[in-house]
Amino acid sequence: MNLPPVRKVFEGVADRRQMFRMFDRHAQRPNRWQGDDSALYRGEWFEIGQVEHDYMFEVLPPLWMRGDMFAMREFLTGSITSVFFSLTIDGRARYFHGYCDLGDPCSPDCLKAVIAERESRPAKAMTREERLEHIWSATNDDYRGYADWRFPHAARGRRIVIVYRRVRGRDFKLLDQLTDAEIGAKLPVHLRYLPDPIAA
Repeated sequence: MNLPPVRKVFEGVADRRQMFRMFDRHAQRPNRWQGDDSALYRGEWFEIGQVEHDYMFEVLPPLWMRGDMFAMREFLTGSITSVFFSLTIDGRARYFHGYCDLGDPCSPDCLKAVIAERESRPAKAMTREERLEHIWSATNDDYRGYADWRFPHAARGRRIVIVYRRVRGRDFKLLDQLTDAEIGAKLPVHLRYLPDPIAA
């Protein structure tokens, strides 16, 4: 699986339930814990509210604090852990969570810089990859999973989501093979017609 080094996985501000759910978006993956899954999490980020940010600050003593940034003491896998921070964008304080590889001391600051650039763009837009990640994050576990024996061998282990068809009813389809129409049908209305950043 080729993943961008930094990627937004949810559009909007996640509430507490959504935040905890997205802490492990890959919990259903096959052969969990049998390999180094750091790449799955490294660079994932999403926005949260101040209440959630402050709540996480009080859960455990942070591993470290740097100004408006702190890292969680418990590592998810390998040297990957949660980093929380605030950014002032357009005069408004906003709060974010991201997974950073603390094996790279520059990782937290690099993530913060990418988010600041991404969220400071004048026009709201979403890439195809961001739409797919939002769908994955927002889909209930019963309606998403990983390709198994029902799929060609080369596709097994890749992410799948349920789709609804007029003729064949519902079926699972590879997430990265959803058509634009299927993506639009799975997004909430307020995100459905956002332009691609290139067109924005």
